Amino acid sequence: MKNRLILASKSPRRYDLLKQMGLDFDVIPSNVEEDFAQGESPREHVIRLAEAKALDVGNRFPDHWVIGADTIVYVDNIILGKPSSREEALEMLKRLSGKEHWVLTGISVHHFGKRKGDCEAVQTAVKVKTLTPVEMEWYVRTGEPFDKAGGYGIQGIGSFMIESINGSYTNVVGLPLCELMQMMSRLGALRIT
Repeated sequence: MKNRLILASKSPRRYDLLKQMGLDFDVIPSNVEEDFAQGESPREHVIRLAEAKALDVGNRFPDHWVIGADTIVYVDNIILGKPSSREEALEMLKRLSGKEHWVLTGISVHHFGKRKGDCEAVQTAVKVKTLTPVEMEWYVRTGEPFDKAGGYGIQGIGSFMIESINGSYTNVVGLPLCELMQMMSRLGALRIT
């Protein structure tokens, strides 16, 4: 381990966002199962999973700062995960079409050796234009929806469907950088000189 910071995620989008900030870090994905607990709110869900991911990796590397994160998309009180089939991706796009939905990311930063840590959830409202059946079919054929919560990527081809965004753009990509950097600075995990 060459760095004192670990990203507990295999998400290429989170990796790119942290690299964009000029941070040096190692990537060690957690082994946490991204399941849904009965009766929990979307906020409770992302906080629980972000904390669990940071704990899982932090217990193995107690002398490092660990970042855990979990992102969900929800609309009409339904959480949309990552689509596993063409049909599921199309169903998600139909559900998002012409509506505002919410992207919620839980972030957790911990250093177990120092007994320091914090977590929070960041929410962003995103409005999708009314999509035609042809646009939905075309987008699913690109393959982009399949590893993304809600079945679209705002930073990629899916940007064509975004009518407006209210809140953190990087949250919609998968890691709210403003809030994360503030949290890391507050905890002493990051020093800007």
